[in-house]
Amino acid sequence: MPQRHSKNNNDLAYFTYDEKKKLGYGTQKERLGKDSIKPFDACSLCLKPFIDPMCCHKGHVFCRECILECFLAQKKDIQRRLAAHASQKQQDKDEEEEKLMLQKARELDEFDQQNHGALPRYSDKNHNQDKNGFHGANSVKTTSFEEEALRTMKAFWLPSATPGASVRVEAPETHTVCPEGKEKLKLKNLFAIRFTEDNSEEGELKPTSSSSSSYDRTYICPSCKVTLTNTMSLVALSSCGHVFCKKCGEKFMPVDKVCLVCDKPCKDRNLVALKKGGTGFAEHDDHLEAKEYKHLGSGSGLGLVRPVKT
Repeated sequence: MPQRHSKNNNDLAYFTYDEKKKLGYGTQKERLGKDSIKPFDACSLCLKPFIDPMCCHKGHVFCRECILECFLAQKKDIQRRLAAHASQKQQDKDEEEEKLMLQKARELDEFDQQNHGALPRYSDKNHNQDKNGFHGANSVKTTSFEEEALRTMKAFWLPSATPGASVRVEAPETHTVCPEGKEKLKLKNLFAIRFTEDNSEEGELKPTSSSSSSYDRTYICPSCKVTLTNTMSLVALSSCGHVFCKKCGEKFMPVDKVCLVCDKPCKDRNLVALKKGGTGFAEHDDHLEAKEYKHLGSGSGLGLVRPVKT
């Protein structure tokens, strides 16, 4: 039995929502689940369980090796941009000197022709060479109105009116930035954080192989012994690096003024709120929708490509 005509994509005079998604161009949206969101114990750069974690004052956690490689790459990029900017400034200076030399040479040539020529030649001070060789129909030399029209008209087919493709290199910033928060960040502003591992009997029964130990590792709050999860808000002390749940950190630290683990003195400004892990629920997480605009359609093979979170 033949298929019904109403099931075909060309049945309606407009595109349905499903047909627009199949075309593969325009703004594509995708709802993110828990698998697409970073957990609290993962590095913000490599997205793997962190090794020697380092934290900034905004609460972003990185592996020590990852953040050092990121800073090194930023330093190299800054040096490359500074060299390109210096080269451009030198090129602009050379072009300006060349223009001055050509103008002086033209003035000397005109002066020489006026004094040694058979007939004196009077030149305009605002003399501009006509690059395209276009003149008026009834005049040998272009008038000021024609020169202004040639300079401002949008005739891209003429060699003199072709828009230039010169790319200007702006002066780059000389400071490194946080790869997650995009604010100024230096290596001395980072501090090491320490999570308390769960060494109870339940934790000892878990496999300890090298391949699964980093992923099966669990952490607890050293004060209330509660297992840390993505749903909890965590705080870290920048003075010693120990991590607590937010409830214990705000309840005991401002009163005792010492760390509950190492008894090191601390202040209220040493409490740094860590970025929470993702759960996939809209009430807990803020950014659960990925958007991507595609200029190409289904003919490019990108019709079934899903957008990713940026």
